[in-house]
Amino acid sequence: MVDNEPTLSSIEDYDTLKGPKKKIVWTVIISGLLIGLIFWGVKSYFGNVNDSIHVEDSITKVPGK
Repeated sequence: MVDNEPTLSSIEDYDTLKGPKKKIVWTVIISGLLIGLIFWGVKSYFGNVNDSIHVEDSITKVPGK
């Protein structure tokens, strides 16, 4: 039973990523940063709304029965 379990040292990329897997990881990281930068830029450009409705967050009187 014990021989059927894989060990960490038997996994091919346990210590480091090499070759195409490393490129894929970096591509995903860079893509995520670029998408976040685009969303941040759009939010900062269109985020200032002058016609917002004021909503009071506190409860002044709790209705009773």
